[in-house]
Parts: sequence; C-alpha cells; structure tokens
Amino acid sequence: MTASTLLVGCGRVGLRVGELLGAGGDEVLGLRRDPSSLPPTFTHVAADLSAPLSVALPAADAMVITLAPSVAASYREPLAHLAAALPSLPRRTVFVSSTRVLEGYDASRPLTEADPARPRSDRARVLVEGEQLARELFGASILRPAGIYGPGRDLLIRTVLEGRPVEHDRRTNRIHEVDLARAIVALLSAPEPPALLHAADGAPARLGEVVTHLAQRLGVPVPPRVSPDPGTGTVLDAAALHELLGHLEVPDFRAGYDAMLEDAPPGPRRP
Repeated sequence: MTASTLLVGCGRVGLRVGELLGAGGDEVLGLRRDPSSLPPTFTHVAADLSAPLSVALPAADAMVITLAPSVAASYREPLAHLAAALPSLPRRTVFVSSTRVLEGYDASRPLTEADPARPRSDRARVLVEGEQLARELFGASILRPAGIYGPGRDLLIRTVLEGRPVEHDRRTNRIHEVDLARAIVALLSAPEPPALLHAADGAPARLGEVVTHLAQRLGVPVPPRVSPDPGTGTVLDAAALHELLGHLEVPDFRAGYDAMLEDAPPGPRRP
C-alpha cells in the first residue's frame, strides 16, 4: 500500500476512498477548489485546475482523479495544469471515467474490457479524451464505473415515489459506491493492476425489474412504461472486477437498495 495518495476532485467517491486509505494508515491529500469541508484527517489542498497553478502541489506516491466532465469543457486543460504542478509523477494513478463511453453498443452480448470505447454523446467523447490524456500524462489505470448508487444517490427511489414513467426494457448496469471505492483502492495496491477495468456488479437488469422491486418495497404502484420503450442499454461483463476484489460487498441492486431503504426510509410520496 502506498504511503500517500492525492485525491484530485475528492467528491463523494473520493471521500470513500480517502476513508479506506486513512483506515489503512496512509496519508490522504484531498484536492478541491475549496477543501474546507473535507475531513480533518485529510491534508487539505486548495487548487483550481481550470487555470495554471502558481505553486507546486505536494508530492504523493499515488493519485486518484475523479474530476467530473462537462459537455462544455475538456479534460485537456485541467489535466495539463495538474501534470505541470506535480513535483514528480506518482508511481500509480487511477483515472475514474464511466461506462458511458460504451454507449454506442447494444445489449446483444456482454461487453468486456477488450471492447473499445464507442461514444455517441459529447459527454462520452469528453470522457474518452480524458482517458487518453490520463494515460499519456500519468500512465494511469482507467476505471469505468457503471451507474453509481448508494446512500444519498436516490434518484431512482424518488422516481418510483413520484410515479414518473421509465424505460422498463432498458438494460442497466450499476455499482455500489462502497465497491467502487474498494476497486479504486485495489487498483492502487495491486502489484500489476489492469490498464482498464469496468466497475459493475455483474448483475445487469432491465430497469423495469429494478423499479418494480423498489415499488414493492415502498408500497407504491410500479411506475408506468414510457412510450415508446426502445429497450436500449448495454450489458457489462464484471469478471475482471470480481477477480480483482474476490467478492463484492453489495452483489446486486436488491441488496443495495434494500439496505438504503432500511437505513434511510423515504418520506411520503409526493402528489
């Protein structure tokens, strides 16, 4: 395990990673524009990567980049500014992307890490650019999470409570925030980490199956089906993640959402 890790972005996922690393005795450096709300156990690093930095960043053995992309922006400038401000190249870097870069495929077969990116949207093309730059600048391992969920990420629960129409036939993949953080830490510590890893729980499901389960647990009607319901989406093979982690703490959406509902029961349904 590394002695110090720089968390670039340090949002929800970064916080979980930092908690795991700190529990193992590592120094955690959290980089944000305003790091004042980060845990006191983190070393706070104030930096705005939208412009060149006037001072060098602290040295770190490893780095995790979780910067959120924007359709109107590019990773080119922030990653270039990051590279210029580092006093030395970390021995290990993980760049967190998204399985959105595979949106050009259909659900006819499970997709593995051997399948090249096939972006269609501007957001996906920005992510692909970020992956390429992270490899070039930092020799990064690329982690592509599927739909991230967990405590506080309750959009689908609110959708069910409000009875909004959904694409019942859409094929979906997801990863619980807990296992995503575990995957990042594993990539930091693995002797020979994979160059590319999909973070998905290996339990793909049609969205209708998920919302039906939630509706039954919540005691509300199943949300109606959109019309037309094109049945799009992808199916991801998660064998490489299971090989890296051995097991997942949250193996499927039933276990994950059931725990969320038990820990934080939702309020009454809105009219």
